[in-house]
Amino acid sequence: MKLNLQDIRQSANLELLARQLVEGFITGLHKSPYHGFSVEFAEHRLYNEGESTRHIDWKAYARTDRLFTKQYEEETNLRCLIAIDTSPSMFYPAETKAKIRFSAIAAAAMAYMLNLQRDAVGLCLFSDKIDTLTPVKSSASHLEKLLILLHGIMNQQPGKSQTQIARVLHEAAEKIHKRSLVVLFSDMFDGDQEHAEEIFKALQHLKHNKHEVIVFHVMDYDTELTFQFEDKPIEFIDLESNAKLKLNPGDIRESYTQEALKFYDNLKLRCHQYKIDFVKADVREDVNTILQTYLIKRAKMK
Repeated sequence: MKLNLQDIRQSANLELLARQLVEGFITGLHKSPYHGFSVEFAEHRLYNEGESTRHIDWKAYARTDRLFTKQYEEETNLRCLIAIDTSPSMFYPAETKAKIRFSAIAAAAMAYMLNLQRDAVGLCLFSDKIDTLTPVKSSASHLEKLLILLHGIMNQQPGKSQTQIARVLHEAAEKIHKRSLVVLFSDMFDGDQEHAEEIFKALQHLKHNKHEVIVFHVMDYDTELTFQFEDKPIEFIDLESNAKLKLNPGDIRESYTQEALKFYDNLKLRCHQYKIDFVKADVREDVNTILQTYLIKRAKMK
């Protein structure tokens, strides 16, 4: 199913879209891409010839010269918190609100899929602070509430508060259940980019608390990363501070792109170092392709 944001009406039925997307995922996946997150090591047993070597404990083999496989037991179903940045920059471009709409649609699909697998899912909406933090549940009625919240942010007007990603992630890291899956949708624009290091510390905090983390970096990559605007005088308005600046994009494109790519590359590198999945989510691309490509890749790694 090809699903472009420009083809989706503002009033589109989010539950229907989520169901259609998930049906597309199922055709591309042989098993759940999330299976096996919440498991605990139980014991060793002797390896039997012909079994998969996937769970062989090679350290035990080095010590004993005997092959043992690790046995696991499920601690609980997966617990997932979907966190969405709802600060003003996520409502860019103003005409289409593509970034927040992508985030809501993708989050709805993930919530629907997790619920289908009987996993528990919750929602965190934030800007400079946590505005909404739902319980993490697996019931159908809870899913319905999440979809209502997600539909609401697709149509709301941007607020006036600036992003404080680092503060929110530190708070979330302490509030949610241990060993949760945290899926973050954000452009990662903090209120003060001079303190970008704090964002990386907050991501590291989540990993330190044993959470699995996926970052969907939601941007209009043509304009926000490489500044592809027409070379004519344009007035730019900062959605978070409302500051205005009139200039010719060609005059600053090179310097802007250098700084933007520097932050982007550093973010991607840090995520790799912390073993956090980094997903490029360009709102000009097909929503289904972005999600399905990532989930299929993840399933193959499990």
